[in-house]
Amino acid sequence: MDFQQMLAARLHGLREQQGWSLEQLAERSGVSRSNISNIERGQSSPTAVVLDKLATALGVPLASLFTHEPEESVSPCRRAEDQPVWTDPQSGYQRRHLTALPQAPLQMVEVRFPAGQSVQYAPQPLPTHWHQQIWLLEGEMQIESSEGQWQLRAGDCLCMSIEGGTRFMNPGSTPARYLVALVRSTN
Repeated sequence: MDFQQMLAARLHGLREQQGWSLEQLAERSGVSRSNISNIERGQSSPTAVVLDKLATALGVPLASLFTHEPEESVSPCRRAEDQPVWTDPQSGYQRRHLTALPQAPLQMVEVRFPAGQSVQYAPQPLPTHWHQQIWLLEGEMQIESSEGQWQLRAGDCLCMSIEGGTRFMNPGSTPARYLVALVRSTN
């Protein structure tokens, strides 16, 4: 199954778990019914902003849209060729979901962020509290949230909540690459 089909099935499954129609998800997310329908049929490549709105409405972290539903015999090892990769058609930013087990309390994502690009995520009121650590491996990033503003260089690591709105920007002239570790809070 390619990434677009996996995303389509995952979004459809999450919507059905809520017992929502396309119209109900559209109303809660601010994403048009036709756009959601196209995504669920694998006929549209949504932007990061659209996926963020859908994840927020469904009450799940964005990273959960990039994983399969748990299967009975999922290997704890996810080979590089099996790691889902998604590219935002608007900014060109790319996410590679590294974690093999969707139910694992720690989720890891590799991000490649083009020079001169930015992505704005809306606040995410989630039923479970999530924290993230962002370890910048290459390049530079500017990150703004309700918690503050940070200018990161290679080697820097930032700890923050994902509930507040966040803006990611690459002010540099070269692509940035960073690792995001997401963990569910026990509080």
